[in-house]
This record gives sequence, structure tokens and C-alpha cells, in this order.
Amino acid sequence: MSILFTHAYYLSDDPKEQKIMKPYPPLGLLYVSAYLKSKGITNDVFDTTFSSQQSQLDFILDKQHKIICIYTNLMTKVEVIRLIKILKTEKFNFPKIILGGPDVTYNVTNYLKAGADFLVIGEGEETTFELYNAIVNDSDFHEVKGIAFMENGLPVQTTARDKFRELDELPLPNREAINMQQYLDTWKRNHGESSMTISTQRGCPYTCKWCSTAVYGQSYRRRPAHLVAAEMKMLKDQYNPDAIWFVDDVFTISHKWLTAFHEEVLKQNAQIRFECITRAERLNPEILKLLKEAGCFRIWIGAESGSQQIIDAMDRRVDVNHVKKIIQDTNAMGIETGTFIMLGYPGETEQDIEETIQYLKEAKPTHYTITVAYPIKGTSLYNEIEDKITVQPDWESSTDRQIDFKRTYSRKYYNYAVSKVVSEVEFDREKSKTSLRAIKLKTKSWLAGGMMKLNK
Repeated sequence: MSILFTHAYYLSDDPKEQKIMKPYPPLGLLYVSAYLKSKGITNDVFDTTFSSQQSQLDFILDKQHKIICIYTNLMTKVEVIRLIKILKTEKFNFPKIILGGPDVTYNVTNYLKAGADFLVIGEGEETTFELYNAIVNDSDFHEVKGIAFMENGLPVQTTARDKFRELDELPLPNREAINMQQYLDTWKRNHGESSMTISTQRGCPYTCKWCSTAVYGQSYRRRPAHLVAAEMKMLKDQYNPDAIWFVDDVFTISHKWLTAFHEEVLKQNAQIRFECITRAERLNPEILKLLKEAGCFRIWIGAESGSQQIIDAMDRRVDVNHVKKIIQDTNAMGIETGTFIMLGYPGETEQDIEETIQYLKEAKPTHYTITVAYPIKGTSLYNEIEDKITVQPDWESSTDRQIDFKRTYSRKYYNYAVSKVVSEVEFDREKSKTSLRAIKLKTKSWLAGGMMKLNK
């Protein structure tokens, strides 16, 4: 029985990403595709990133797949639902629709009512394989762990599947199934260098309240270091990317693993410049040295706020001054730094925002990103603010980003706060405080501060 893996992210419909132009392939889908392939199940992958829904539909119509597996997440949900409704028509012969991804875990009923036949909850490899066999053999779906489906008009959720523990048993992502060169060329054309992704671990043992662990859970499982280095060597030989982005939540959790990784990368001549994400308390001078020798050129170090009060409210379990010092130490090692900032977290005040501005000025990360906090269903943050939600748009036509809740100040206040933080930090970085750019930044900061006062 024919099976297709696809998603619903279309770069041509994303004006923000068109400005950034740093797309990456759907690694999760490629892992599941590779797993089924390793079990002798031929499958297709239609990557929508550089395509369109019409081309996707033409492909599906031509191939007439009986089973279509679609990855869905917070940002692609609306397009995924539109796609489901089109596929569930006579023109496409009503294929079985399987959905997987982080958004399905806490939206089971919604997705099933939207037209999905099955949901794969959690990690997808083993569950999709067993579900495929159950569909082909018309077996009892209740026996397949980790899925949900409708029965007699009601949602049924089977026993949860145990996490995939031996990650060395997973085949490498089926990168050959898609046009990787499009990604490499897009990066090269827009940034002068190409980049690819590698996953070395699953799960995260930390408890940040805003973070979703819907797929991999609150755990820590790691691929052996020699296999990760071997994958780097393979990518280096086959695709020759200029850089690697390790997609793991906290790359330096295990110093023992990192030491082995460093040794294997050098031993296998697998060095490729790479960037990663980690936590400040999992870095020290020795680890920074190992990272740099292995090829690390940029580390994203989470902080989320310059206010210890807000960091504690998030259950980040880190000292803001330590984060600041580690960023400074990393800069001093000649490794670029990045940090993430979240404004509008419950309880955040004007004083907290001022502390965040000062933190960024003193830490001096090479890069930083700022978002206004939003609650993802299933997280501790969502549970805490659920009874304070003030804007809850229609589920099928919106995302969690559009949910709003009662904050210290209005949502507009925090939008202007983002502008103020950026303007103040960039002004601080401007060498000549009397340059035209500096004057524009200071004016923008002053205007944003005024609008913050008006929208308290």
C-alpha cells in the first residue's frame, strides 16, 4: 500500500521567512521515512518548502497514495487543516490521513474532528510503522500504542508508547528523498554559506514552564558520539555544507558525551563549523575549548530575561549573572554568542524590562532574538494562565500565538517594549552616539517608551 510523507510549510506564503531565508528540511519526517524504508516499506516524501499546495495536490493526485502522513506544528496547523479538508474529498479517493508532530498531543479531539483519521502521539518511527501495518492488514487499531482515532463518533486514545531508548538503532534521516541542494543553494545565495541540520538527542530534562515537550518528553536520550561524527563526515563528503545547526535543546548536557564527541570529530576528520543551543550552567572554559576545537563557531545560550524574578517564575533554574558571565566568556573565546529574550511573561513589570535591557547591554551577545510570550497548550505556562485568557480565537483558523491572556500591562504595551529593548541595545552598540543611526535609534526608543506609557 502506497504511503506519502509530507507537511504544509510553504516558503512562498511566509513573508517573514522570505526576509530571513534560512530554511531547513523537515528532519522529523525524514527520520520516519527512513525508519519505514529500513523495514522494507517503500514511501514517498513531498517536501513543500519550495513548492506550493497546488503542486503538492497534483503530486498526490498523480500518485494516488492510500496513506498520507502529514507533519503538523504550531505554525503550520492552519495550512494542514486546509490540506486535510481537500484530501478528504472524492477527487482524492479519501486517503487515510495520519497526523504527527508536537501540536497533536494536546489537541487530539480538535484534529480528529478536523478530518484526520489517525494521530501519532509522541515519537513517530515505531508507531507509524505499526499503524501502517494495522491499516494494511485491517488489524485492531486498539493494539497500536501511541495513536488516537475516532470510534463511534468519539475520540479513542491508545496506551502511550515507551520512548525510543536506543537511538543508535535509528537509521539516518532519508535526506535522499528530497532536493537538499535547494536548501544549500538558498542559504548560499542569501548568506554566502550553506547550512544543514543534525539531531543528536531526544528529550530535555529541564522544566521551563513555557517550553513544550509534547513529542520527546522530559527525558534525555543521546546518539553515540561516534555515530554523530560519522553523520557529520557523511554530510561533509556528500553535501559539503559550510555549517551545521545542531537542533538539540541543550547540546552540552553531558560533558562526558561532549568529550567523546570532540575526540570522534577529530579522529574521523569530520569537522564542520557548527552552532548549537545550550544552558549557561552546562558551559565552562574546558567545555568551550572542546567546542571550539570541534568546530563550534556560535552558541545560543538561553536566558529569556534579564530579570531574576522572571527567570525564577519561568522555572529556568539559572542565575542571570552567571548567564551574563558565560556569554562574555564565550565571546572572549572567539565564539559568537546568541541569546533568547521573552517579554510579556506573567508578572513582568517595567522594572523587569529595564533589567533585561541592562543585561543585554552588559552581556553583549553577538545575536539576540525577542518574542512576546504566548502560551502553548500542554505547557505549565498554559495551565497557569488558562483561566486568565482574554483572547481565544477559533482553533481551526488560528495558532497559539494568537491567544492572549491578562498580563501586567496590555499586549500592545509589550509590542512597544520589544521596540524599546532593541532600540536601546542597538544604541548602546553604536560607536558614535551622535551618528544619524544613533539619533534614529534613540528617537525610536523614546517613542516606544511613550507608547508603552499610553498602553499600560
